[in-house]
Amino acid sequence: MDKIRWGILGTGTIAHKFASDLKRVENAELTAAGSRSLQSAEAFCREFDIPLSFGSYEELAAHNEIDIVYIATPNHLHHPNTLLCLNHGKAVLCEKPFALNARQASEMITLARRKNIFLMDALWTKFLPHYQKMLEMVRSGKLGAIKMVRANFGFQANAEPDSRLLNPEMGGGSLMDIGIYNVFTALDILGEPDEISVSINATEQGIDEQCAVVFKYNSGAMASLFSSISANVETEVEICGTLGRLKLTAPFYDSASVLEHEADGKKNFIMTEKEEGLGYQYEARHATGCLLEGSAETMVVPHDYSILLMKTLDKIRDLAGIVFPDM
Repeated sequence: MDKIRWGILGTGTIAHKFASDLKRVENAELTAAGSRSLQSAEAFCREFDIPLSFGSYEELAAHNEIDIVYIATPNHLHHPNTLLCLNHGKAVLCEKPFALNARQASEMITLARRKNIFLMDALWTKFLPHYQKMLEMVRSGKLGAIKMVRANFGFQANAEPDSRLLNPEMGGGSLMDIGIYNVFTALDILGEPDEISVSINATEQGIDEQCAVVFKYNSGAMASLFSSISANVETEVEICGTLGRLKLTAPFYDSASVLEHEADGKKNFIMTEKEEGLGYQYEARHATGCLLEGSAETMVVPHDYSILLMKTLDKIRDLAGIVFPDM
């Protein structure tokens, strides 16, 4: 297999971003796109010069000229869309959140493992050079023992009441849309917390417009995680250890972020590789490489990690009283 043939389910904003960066990936070609509207699929395919367009998700999943599908549909469709593609023998890169809960995530992973098909949680930030460098510094002990992590992510959405951001049936709320970045960053740095506390501003629909989470650890470490879809917040991460401090400048989740290191009273900026594009090519390149190697799972985002992340999000929502319909 010389080329990995990609299909995209969904034609919204995130699908556009991914498609624009996929052209930067060696050994990958964008072969097809599917939408619930053939008109939308055809317009998307014209924009990105994609040969195959489909007016249903089922048609794309069943087509034999596709090796892997990037699922870029709304949150509540990630679980059924992933199962659909896996059942048609397609590898899957599923946009975050991987599912609406840990039960759904487990079903997705169980099917992928049974069929020995590649499945990956699309936590694109984890593949960016600056984020990888941050993890290297933390794990090497350069910052000493980590005592505090602070992660903020917020923007003023001005969303309509029936939009996906505010709709519990679609997995809405700040936590599932952007707070997930804060949560997986804290998990990467400090691991699974021993105690979680949560406070939210709830909408009339019962989901979180703003969400403040605190992770506590028996080691004495803490993480403060704040997300908002009603306020523009400085979207950065600060990591404080016994030997130094590291900041991922805003926007911390993006390839534009820079590492600001401070130790012994001296501050310096650590520059990492930056390619042209938005940064989605890093996860796409990794997934493409996994398929070329015949891997069914990546060790950057292993299946067990995706389950841990979903269980942590479930716990946070449970403490906050956020209820999604059982799907």
